[in-house]
Amino acid sequence: MRTTFAGTSVRLYHLSEEDAAAQTLFYGSMSEALAVARQQSEDVQAGLWLATENDVVAFLDLDEH
Repeated sequence: MRTTFAGTSVRLYHLSEEDAAAQTLFYGSMSEALAVARQQSEDVQAGLWLATENDVVAFLDLDEH
C-alpha cells in the first residue's frame, strides 16, 4: 500500500468465505476505519479489507496492534 495518512478516505469492507459479496462496514477516514475494524471480533477482522483510491490492503497486514 502506498503511503497514506489518517485523513485518507477509505472503504472498510468484509469478505467472507461463505458469501461472495463484499459487505461494506464503513466509508470515511483511515483513522476512523481502523477504529471500527478494531472493534470487530477476531473472526471478522480476518476478513477485513481497506480500499483507498488506488490500493487495497488486508486490515491484519496494516494494523500495528
